[in-house]
Amino acid sequence: MALNEYRKKRDFSVTPEPSGDGRAGEGNTARLIYVVQKHRATQLHYDFRLEWSGTLLSWAVPKGPSVDPSVKRLAMQVEDHPIDYANFEGVIPEGEYGGGTVMVWDKGTWEPESPDVDAALKKGDLKFSLHGEKLIGSWVLVRTRGFGSSSGRSSWLLIKHRDQFALERDIAGDEPRSALTNRLLAEIARDEGGDVEKAATGDPPVKKAATGDRAAEKAASSRAPKSKKAGVRKHQRSSSR
Repeated sequence: MALNEYRKKRDFSVTPEPSGDGRAGEGNTARLIYVVQKHRATQLHYDFRLEWSGTLLSWAVPKGPSVDPSVKRLAMQVEDHPIDYANFEGVIPEGEYGGGTVMVWDKGTWEPESPDVDAALKKGDLKFSLHGEKLIGSWVLVRTRGFGSSSGRSSWLLIKHRDQFALERDIAGDEPRSALTNRLLAEIARDEGGDVEKAATGDPPVKKAATGDRAAEKAASSRAPKSKKAGVRKHQRSSSR
């Protein structure tokens, strides 16, 4: 069974993750699920998932997807996940496999550009289009001979194709909030009883006003015109003399 490894690694009496015991997805349909989950476990990474043949094919992307075609992101293939995992956002208890905070960072659907998906996966060259809330357009997953390729965890590269949706920007850093609930990792951890301090290390740092900025604001305030009321009082005093 495709989910044997997934289930073997988890104790579903402890973790809130779905067991996948329900009816599997149909797979090979016109509207296939796509999801990226931002996961602050031992290290921060992004889990990239594509529905196929009743499960979610999954890759762990350490630095997150990039919409810049010149940037190639390492994507380590991991065990298939159940279809209902696509909506999982919450906290995996510490001590359990993947313990930490999980966010639905992006979601939508995907469609193959490769005419035969199974053959493309076997060959290690899968072309596809994403219709997500953050990631859109044409992409490719290419298997490499790099780290991990010698044992069941093959390494791939996730690359954005050059199209009208390609941009030179850090989308993972620019758009850190959940596509499902608009929360940051720390907010999810707080709401779900997780480790807020650990989760916060996966969020962008809070920006503080620089000393020079505060000084400029104070100076601008001192130069601001006096209120009309103050001006009226001054005029009244002059008239009474």
